Amino acid sequence: MALGGSILTWYEGRWQSGNVPILGAADHGAWLGTMVFDGARSFEGVIPDLDLHCARLIRSAEAMGLAAPLDARAVEALVRDGVRRLGADRPLYLRPMLWSREGSPAIIDALPESSAFALCLEEVPMPPPGRFALTVSPFRRPPADSAVSAAKAACHYPNNARIVRDARARGFQNALSLDQGGHVAETASTNAFLVKDGVVMTPAPNGTFLAGITRARVIELLRADGTEVVETALTVEDFAAADEIFLTGNASKVTPVTRFEARELGPAPVAARARALYWDYAHQGRRAA
Repeated sequence: MALGGSILTWYEGRWQSGNVPILGAADHGAWLGTMVFDGARSFEGVIPDLDLHCARLIRSAEAMGLAAPLDARAVEALVRDGVRRLGADRPLYLRPMLWSREGSPAIIDALPESSAFALCLEEVPMPPPGRFALTVSPFRRPPADSAVSAAKAACHYPNNARIVRDARARGFQNALSLDQGGHVAETASTNAFLVKDGVVMTPAPNGTFLAGITRARVIELLRADGTEVVETALTVEDFAAADEIFLTGNASKVTPVTRFEARELGPAPVAARARALYWDYAHQGRRAA
């Protein structure tokens, strides 16, 4: 699936243009779902936290039982090379991937040393803040004892897809998803924050969702700027009573929510500050090339 414009793919030792086929019909990852990936962003000539995204790819592979054929530094070097080839001034989505080609003697689990690697860079614009409506999903997140939740794995995304598909069918862009205890975990594709009386709050990591790299960076930046940020268990009622709601994720970085369920939300000064702090951070010596 091509997300945007130009595509550059690294596979089997060379760069190739376009949406290059990488999976065989008998690849273990194709039919038993062992693919892991990560996403980073190159925009306005910078790539913030690329090293962290590459390191998380390797951790995801290990959690899925894969042996990565290259380390995080090598992945980072390939990403930077690809960005130079496509153009550091372009808005790019950077996606390294790992999957298994063979199963173990038990078949269902991966043969670790059969892991394959590909890297796909796509030109995808960075969306500006705009109207963004958020609802609550009827679909929940599995607990850590029921899913490999420590991995950013492709097999998790069918559940995410039905969350956002249901939300869009009801006139929203995304939805909060709850954990099995009834607390807010995240949305289908982003981590969630609320602001109440000047205090920023976000769900505490509990094994049901990935505490994202952009999430952690925004928390760090806000705290350094003097804003109190609390990681805690949050309910839908907490979000319904919030002064502001905003989302963080790799694709758009910081997104203010303008409507929660039927309630219109007013100006979002804390979200705007978080976005400005992130942009300042991203441009401080983190050049793409």
